[in-house]
Amino acid sequence: MILKEKAVAEIKSRMVRYPHRKSAILPALTVAYRQEGHLSPALYREIAKIIEVPYIEVAEAASFYTMFPKEPVGKYLIQVCHNISCALLGADSLIHYLEEKLGITKGETTPDDIFTLISVECLGSCATAPMMQINDKFYENLTREKVDRILEELREQARNGKENTV
Repeated sequence: MILKEKAVAEIKSRMVRYPHRKSAILPALTVAYRQEGHLSPALYREIAKIIEVPYIEVAEAASFYTMFPKEPVGKYLIQVCHNISCALLGADSLIHYLEEKLGITKGETTPDDIFTLISVECLGSCATAPMMQINDKFYENLTREKVDRILEELREQARNGKENTV
């Protein structure tokens, strides 16, 4: 079993809030993701057994949402929005700049396991484009200078073992 007792207990406590078992899939995936840092078919099987739904329903939900990485990622998951508003205001240039700064391409993690870079369809912040989300925090109205500052502060935090407070 991959999920720890605490995670299983949390999933079960969340289940009772929903009149239909399927409604507990996303909360269960969130608990599993927070424990493991990414999702996997083995976790889908465990969740399906815990909430008593078919495996395929858990796997379908997990595959739909970009907020759940399916493979291990770095300490900081950089998600750059590339939807129309961000694209029109420089998202592609921002992605290329991040690739250059980090020495990786989209979908890769830096050798030190600090940063993983991906692009996502929409982060819902069109008025502040271009933007990116790093872990749970949004960074908006981005410029190269802002990106440089953010990356340096995150590197410093990683060296000092601190959480994402930038």
